[in-house]
Amino acid sequence: MSNYRRIARTACAVAGLVICAPALAQDEGPPSTGGLEQPEIVREDAPLSQERLDQMVPKHPGYLGALAPANLNADRPPAPIDLTGTWFVDLSEGFSHFMFGPPYPRFGEEGTRALIDSAAAQERGETYRDSIGQCYPPGMPMIMTRVWPHAFIQVPTAIYMISGFNNSVRTIFLDGREFSDPDLVVPSYNGESIGHFEGDTLVVESKYFQTDNHWIDRGIPISDEFEIEERIRLLSDGTVMEVEYIMTDPVMWEGEWRSTKRFNRQDYTDINEANCILAYNANLPGTDLGSEEAEKRGTSNIEGVAGDEQ
Repeated sequence: MSNYRRIARTACAVAGLVICAPALAQDEGPPSTGGLEQPEIVREDAPLSQERLDQMVPKHPGYLGALAPANLNADRPPAPIDLTGTWFVDLSEGFSHFMFGPPYPRFGEEGTRALIDSAAAQERGETYRDSIGQCYPPGMPMIMTRVWPHAFIQVPTAIYMISGFNNSVRTIFLDGREFSDPDLVVPSYNGESIGHFEGDTLVVESKYFQTDNHWIDRGIPISDEFEIEERIRLLSDGTVMEVEYIMTDPVMWEGEWRSTKRFNRQDYTDINEANCILAYNANLPGTDLGSEEAEKRGTSNIEGVAGDEQ
């Protein structure tokens, strides 16, 4: 044993200090296998051809990706505004302002039924269409008003949004591309978004949304024809981002559903890893699991309306 270890062991024995444990742990040897014999693992893969490797990466039909150097460095006018930053929805007028109505458009039967059933569930103290509590993505537009901040990273060809809520990712392409072929596109909860500038306003059009368990506000459904236009401006010397949402879905409601939200710049926070783990949702009010656990405990599942507080 080295003089250092002997001195360290003696000092720890005298002082009884927990902080000495890391220094002494080096004498304990490798971890026990518990009597198990570790098997030898042999790689048996054959090398992959370049053609096979290329097939593994989905590629655009004839145009560059947003982060390709040739696309980033292409000659284009500078963007009139830069949305780079961390933003949080303005709830200064009340918690309910994370919702996109009222006012509501005139819904068809499914949307009207959702309003009736969600109100009845609230009266009973129950959740309604708790898809978020079941770890489904909120999707657009609801992802924008979850009670979590969003990071926007703007480059010449795109704006990348990472939400603090489950790290949901959204990309707004600014490189002049067209929408994907509707026969080939894979619908997603945040849709496909393409933007262009009109003066100092960013206009974003989004479509191709996944409709399964994708609700707005109090469980209002969408169809394959759901589309969103956003008109985004910076106010108050760039500290406030205003977004006007213009939503259409001729299958589900008449005309346009409009709502304007404001987001405040947050310079003292960052986005960290976040995951939805279903078992953990038993600790959350406003989820089906939370309601079940509250009932077992004989307590109230407060503020539980369609998972709204998530």
